[in-house]
Amino acid sequence: MQRRLLWAVAPFVVITVVGLVKLWPSGADLQVGAPGVGIQRYGATVVMVDEGACESPSVGVELVCSVVGIRLDEGPDEGSEFSFNFSGGENQRGFESGDKIIVTPTQTTEGVELPEDVPPYGFVDFQRGTPLILLTAIFVIVVILLSRVKGITSLLGLGISLLILVRFVLPAILEGSSPIAVAIVGAAAIMFAALYLSHGVNVRTTCAVLGTLISLAVTGILAVVFVEVGHLTGFASDEATFLQVSAQQINLQGLLLGGIIIGTLGVLDDVTVTQASAVWEIHLANRGYGFVHLYSAGIRIGRDHIASTVNTLVLAYAGAALPLLILFTISSTGFSNVITSEVVAEEVVRTLVGSIGLIASVPITTGLTALVLTRGNPEAREVESEPEPVTPPEAKKSRFEEKWFGSDQDS
Repeated sequence: MQRRLLWAVAPFVVITVVGLVKLWPSGADLQVGAPGVGIQRYGATVVMVDEGACESPSVGVELVCSVVGIRLDEGPDEGSEFSFNFSGGENQRGFESGDKIIVTPTQTTEGVELPEDVPPYGFVDFQRGTPLILLTAIFVIVVILLSRVKGITSLLGLGISLLILVRFVLPAILEGSSPIAVAIVGAAAIMFAALYLSHGVNVRTTCAVLGTLISLAVTGILAVVFVEVGHLTGFASDEATFLQVSAQQINLQGLLLGGIIIGTLGVLDDVTVTQASAVWEIHLANRGYGFVHLYSAGIRIGRDHIASTVNTLVLAYAGAALPLLILFTISSTGFSNVITSEVVAEEVVRTLVGSIGLIASVPITTGLTALVLTRGNPEAREVESEPEPVTPPEAKKSRFEEKWFGSDQDS
């Protein structure tokens, strides 16, 4: 059976390798943005903040206005200090002395000097390198402490996944390759690397790999159908509009489809590995279970997993889109108009298509694993009923159990 599984996976591995070779970006045709001089960014430190109340002349809303003094930490004017005005809402995070920020030179027409009241540099963003590095270190330590060797291999798989995204998926799309083809090949490569590195090259992992591949195919077909019949163009977001201006070679509808496939993979491999492991452990606990009972036990576990996972996907979108949903609420737009607008409909299709793929992965992976474990197993048989759990006669219920579930006499 193990050899048959390897033969079943081998064609997908070959297709993935061929796809990587064929679609791998050369870098020669990479088209990013318009020709011109790149914008320079320099680090700076806030050295002084002087706040005061002011009123917006356009809408009459009271704001918090600040005079922010900064010192350049790098660049041609390193060490020099200047200030600029900043205004924001009362609940908006402002500047504090000691903040590390990023500034960029104020752009002017060549040969024209800056007016005296215009600062030579403008605020771009806050520096977040240090806290992100600290958070990443905590994440790595926690994973290794809990999972040990498997944690190290899973982190290696994560690194390869990021490498594939940065070195293959993004440049290939920018070169004008089909986003959906790139996403399929990239997702398959990420899946093989992540699953086999994290869980080892064995029958259990191969069952999860096959379940993931079939479920991804179901997800891809549904995504193509409903993106087309739903007339989703991929132009809903500001980012898409900017891409259409700066990278016209990108097919935005294909980019939407590719995003659905890669996004679904992130949760799909979790479900398939969990199902394969659950069925495997049930088999080890009772080798006498035949296919029907083993499949039924695995499905019961899968129902609970899917129920929580689907809710997670919906809440993840609601949390990410909370500002947008609040804007729709303020505008008194009807619910039907909100849900069918492209910017929301894209996420509805993404969530529902991904959820259907996840739901399909449970019976697919459970059936594959149960078939592998029972086929050719002389101990496997279809018992008439599942064995009842044995309770030792001396076992007594705690006070908590008696209070909430009743005593043995009551039952």
